Amino acid sequence: MVKKIINFIFIIVIFFFFKFKYNLINIEVGFSPGKTAENIILKSINNSKKTIDIAAYSFTNKPIAILLNKAYNRGVKIRVVVDKKSNTGKYTIIKYLRKHNIKVKLNNKYSIMHNKFMIIDNNSVETGSFNYTNNAIYRNAENVILIKNIYNITKIYKNEFNILWKESIKF
Repeated sequence: MVKKIINFIFIIVIFFFFKFKYNLINIEVGFSPGKTAENIILKSINNSKKTIDIAAYSFTNKPIAILLNKAYNRGVKIRVVVDKKSNTGKYTIIKYLRKHNIKVKLNNKYSIMHNKFMIIDNNSVETGSFNYTNNAIYRNAENVILIKNIYNITKIYKNEFNILWKESIKF
């Protein structure tokens, strides 16, 4: 029993050492209007190394699309799935993404595919009410939370993204 308690305390000490010393677990929160929500998204795209998967209800924000294109050009694999009905108008940015060879699919399985999340390098998740739109930045009250290095959460989001991706059609 004493050995189990010592092992438990050792694990807790190691956890806190790594958490505070190396900041392995990190959570950021941002809101709009204002720049904090947008900055989290832009920073996440800029810092990506390998992959970005995005599920978006509405996507009209060109600065985000331009950064995705830059990430793609430096070798980041990107997949985007969007709600079909919300992304067929003239303001959608998915045509820009597709033109720049970014994989895009349209989801029409639900009344609305209302997800808004991004998985970065299979170790971070950005989620919240924030649509990837100019209105989300300048006019709406929106929120973003970025969760880094909590792999069980990332895995859940990755599984959901893969379901959305499989049931969607190519753009």
